[in-house]
Amino acid sequence: MPAVPTRVPQQERSRATQARLLEATVDCLVEHGWSGTTTTVVAARAGVSRGAQLHHYPTKAALVTAAVTHLTERRAVELRTEAAALPAGPRRLDRVVDLLAAAFTGPLFVAALELWVAARTDPELRDALVPLEARVGREMHRLTVELLGVDERRPGVREAVQATLDLLRGLGVANLLSDDSTRRTALLHTWKRQLAILLTPDDGPTTPGSARPH
Repeated sequence: MPAVPTRVPQQERSRATQARLLEATVDCLVEHGWSGTTTTVVAARAGVSRGAQLHHYPTKAALVTAAVTHLTERRAVELRTEAAALPAGPRRLDRVVDLLAAAFTGPLFVAALELWVAARTDPELRDALVPLEARVGREMHRLTVELLGVDERRPGVREAVQATLDLLRGLGVANLLSDDSTRRTALLHTWKRQLAILLTPDDGPTTPGSARPH
């Protein structure tokens, strides 16, 4: 007796369609920029009908902000997974900063930068992007504190973490038009040493996984 084909539930098909659209949107932003990322191009790249695309994301702003949200959450999970394999001890801070630096030079950062520039003159996109970026910024800050294993209640720790993220963002922008890896490596080497000093408690040894100068 022939096997009866298994029907994929509608909800699962809908999630799969959304995932394809979101992945295709980020790919298009990286390859074609904001102006070249039309909803028609995204639908074609995702292998999804125009009607299905409009059903899930009726506007371009809705589509691209959903794509950045999706990829940001996925990248946060990946960072935690990668950091979980890092050993505790004095080299952990270096490795965590390197992981974060990679996040600010990858495809997701390029896609987000396209949106930041476009949002300056696109009110609809700006209104959608501002609250998203605020949430992403808070989550990235919280993730960095978690990965470094530091106590943000200590004076100066919050500012040191935020300065690290601001530095990495700026280096990511500098790397956009040309390979800036040599200068970036030198700057990060210096900053890692300063960061270790800033994050080390003055009242005794640190806990496993926390930062210490070396």
